[in-house]
Amino acid sequence: MLASFRNMFRVADLRNKVLFTLLVIAIYQVGTNVPLPGIDFAKIESITAGQKSNGVLGYLSLFAGTGLSKAAVLGLGIMPYITASIIVQLLSGVIPKFEQWRDQGAVGQKKLTQATRYLTVGLALMQSSGIVFLYHSGRLFSNLTPAQADLIPNFSAGHVVFMILVLTAGTAFVMWLGELITQRGIGNGMSLMIFSNVISAIPIYGQFIKLDRGWLGVGIVLIVCLLLLTAIVFMEQGQRRIPVTFAKRVQGRRMYGGQSTYIPLKVNQAGVIPIIFASSLLYIPVLLSNVVPWNTYHNWVNNNLLNPTDGVYLIIYGVFIVLFTFFYVHVTFDPYQQADQIRKQGGYIPGFRPGPPTERYLSRILNRLTLPGSLFLATVALIPSILLRSWHVSNIPFFGTTLLIAVGVALETMKQIDSQLMMRNYQGFLQ
Repeated sequence: MLASFRNMFRVADLRNKVLFTLLVIAIYQVGTNVPLPGIDFAKIESITAGQKSNGVLGYLSLFAGTGLSKAAVLGLGIMPYITASIIVQLLSGVIPKFEQWRDQGAVGQKKLTQATRYLTVGLALMQSSGIVFLYHSGRLFSNLTPAQADLIPNFSAGHVVFMILVLTAGTAFVMWLGELITQRGIGNGMSLMIFSNVISAIPIYGQFIKLDRGWLGVGIVLIVCLLLLTAIVFMEQGQRRIPVTFAKRVQGRRMYGGQSTYIPLKVNQAGVIPIIFASSLLYIPVLLSNVVPWNTYHNWVNNNLLNPTDGVYLIIYGVFIVLFTFFYVHVTFDPYQQADQIRKQGGYIPGFRPGPPTERYLSRILNRLTLPGSLFLATVALIPSILLRSWHVSNIPFFGTTLLIAVGVALETMKQIDSQLMMRNYQGFLQ
């Protein structure tokens, strides 16, 4: 391991990419500590010093980190971009224009990326408007009266518009930083932004467990985390390889084809996208409860969705993860499109004729892999929450989700570093 670290910094190009990535992440973390203009910073310091991350803040801090609790300029973080990218990716299989762009290769991908950016700005405007009103209403922090948690002393139209624009500009800046990492650094920039947020919150989670359950609770949680970590690594590496053989053909004096390859289908084909999408969807009713003037709706949200360790929330969360896993996998890996592409390239899967038989075979294999993958995602996301609920610890509701995102992003980044080292005849981290 130490030799691999030395090799990573021995290669100048790879060293510059790693250092550039760390520099951008450091800039992002600094931005999450710069207070938003118009915020009563002294009050927010006194509140966050003794406030646990539950209530509405628990939802929003999952992907935005501690920036929202500190009312920072980069408080929204990467949340709008995540939602926008998921929406555009899902619409690529529904809207003909998006589907046409998806099939155009690099040129179409640029158009989809531009559409994602515009949608990100629109979502950031809506979410920042809701966040500013949450800062004023006092509902962002639980167990506090609105007067105690009102963070905007001068709540006027000019101040509100200015704060909304600053939060939206902060999201655009974070989006730019993430794209810089993807282009000039190592790993996926947006995923690493989320990774930095969830990793920075883990020591706070450990402190909460120690205060509530002592060192014994910390030890039990560490054992559970190690078991889940082993399971996550095992499932992330698991895949089904479907063999594909290409027929020989003669063009001029040369013979092409005849080789065999395979289609790698991972057990966890969707990654952490279903968990992110389920979490994003479930915090929408919580935000709407600040706008909808119905007491019945407020009471239902407060009793069932405001506490992510509640039984009703866990059931809905687990069902959403399973459903979104099937939906996302079938959108991103279309059996009809894959079968048609294999047929056009002159290939076939041994034992199955090209066309509809190949499509039915791919669909059957995909469903058989997606079912255990979706159940695995739901289990990893829910087990720590169920354990902490049995201990009456409700201030770290997304510990399983945090662990899954951290391990998934770390593995993908390590694979990219490994590929860079292998290209230069160095031994990588993953064996």
